[in-house]
Amino acid sequence: MSPNKKNLEEITHKLLIELGENPKREGLIKTPERVAKSWEYLASGYKLSIDEIVGDAIYNEKAKGMVVVRDIDFFSLCEHHLLPFFGVAHVGYIPNGKVIGLSKIPRIVEMFSRRLQLQERLTQQIADAIQDLLNPIGLGVVIEGQHMCMQMRGVEKKNSFTTTSAVFGEFHDDAETRAEFISMITKKTF
Repeated sequence: MSPNKKNLEEITHKLLIELGENPKREGLIKTPERVAKSWEYLASGYKLSIDEIVGDAIYNEKAKGMVVVRDIDFFSLCEHHLLPFFGVAHVGYIPNGKVIGLSKIPRIVEMFSRRLQLQERLTQQIADAIQDLLNPIGLGVVIEGQHMCMQMRGVEKKNSFTTTSAVFGEFHDDAETRAEFISMITKKTF
């Protein structure tokens, strides 16, 4: 699904009028064009697939230790209000004969976050994708987010954070494994 730039410009022009603005005002003349370009970028995750992102970056490997990529910045849009939510994602897994190129994990996070989202769904989509790719012994995904729909409107709780998780295998079944993962994503090493 790729947005039609011309349609987005027309919609933005109409929105400016509905808001009581003059789209011909100096500061707003190019706003419809800028907004259309912005939406193309913000919704770019719809144009991508896991296969395109991962390619052949899955490798046979006998590694047995936990692999964690943490503090992956993400930016997304709440599907209920079209307002931003953002934060960090942490992904960890225990290989089961296969590993994925480390840079592919942030790319997976990016692909799913560049869609209209719910944080709960985003967390699960990342986990499901990695589970399908690697079938690891254990897998955990934790996302910490701030939601502008809660902070700048509605209840206006400016210091609120939302944490979601999805866990599979040993991360779900074994308390020690889960605790190790939580320790790794909360420990600051630098």
